[in-house]
Amino acid sequence: MAEISIKRIEKFLVPYRIVKGKRFRLEDIDPGDTRGLKSEQKAEARELLARGVEWLAEEQEKLYAQDRWSVLLVFQAMDAAGKDSTIKHVMSGVNPQGVHVTSFKAPSAEELDHDFLWRCVKALPERGRIGIFNRSYYEEVLVVRVHQEFLAGQKLPPELVTRDVWQERFEAIRNFERYLARNGCLILKFFLHVSRGEQKKRFLERLDRPEKNWKFSSADVHERRHWKDYMRAYEDMIRRTAAEHAPWYVIPADNKWFTRLAVATAIVAGIGRLDLAFPKVDAAKRKDFAEARKALLED
Repeated sequence: MAEISIKRIEKFLVPYRIVKGKRFRLEDIDPGDTRGLKSEQKAEARELLARGVEWLAEEQEKLYAQDRWSVLLVFQAMDAAGKDSTIKHVMSGVNPQGVHVTSFKAPSAEELDHDFLWRCVKALPERGRIGIFNRSYYEEVLVVRVHQEFLAGQKLPPELVTRDVWQERFEAIRNFERYLARNGCLILKFFLHVSRGEQKKRFLERLDRPEKNWKFSSADVHERRHWKDYMRAYEDMIRRTAAEHAPWYVIPADNKWFTRLAVATAIVAGIGRLDLAFPKVDAAKRKDFAEARKALLED
């Protein structure tokens, strides 16, 4: 994948990359889409993924050495869409010391005593590193919006919980991401778009296969009853927060092999635009190197 031009990669991603959300419709992206790749091309897709993983490992070393940019990857999806496995496969070759994955569950009592961005701010990647959010601050305009009883548990002053609360949160998120981008953080956001039918299939597989029983929760079945509400919330979220500096990638997720390839491709394109390079050694440093070499040879 390293020898493929970034422009060519970006062309592949055009249907999925959302930077202007005003006219975005979730129904326009088929969860089963594979951009013309056939199921019998899985082996080829795995090879491309492996090359992408290798390229990412090389770029991560430059990212760390240059120490100017940070990278934030945000993953959102319905249950069983494949977030965990996608993160595992796409980042498999990257140095663990340069990557940190944070999975955000239901907020703790301490987190509820702070603003809704607080716990995510604490987990932001430092310069030279990649941070991965498995769920994120976007839960505050997704699950909290679908289950508005959760909002009551956040202990906000009642007069601040108005009919505009969701738009205010979108505004806060847009400002937050703009601030990060202006301070050298590359933001790439992924919504893994799984169909309701495929989710059902994966839930049944978790029930039928003992080695996957641990993944199943009856709460997942309960959330399926709110499918339409979640789809509306996801669509509005993407419409309100897609931007050139913080694009959304709505990735078809019914075929895991394609999902992983598309996500890796998007990350390659995003990091590729940074034009990373190892720091150049100046004359003074080269002189130090020459003296060090001489000392080592004389040792």
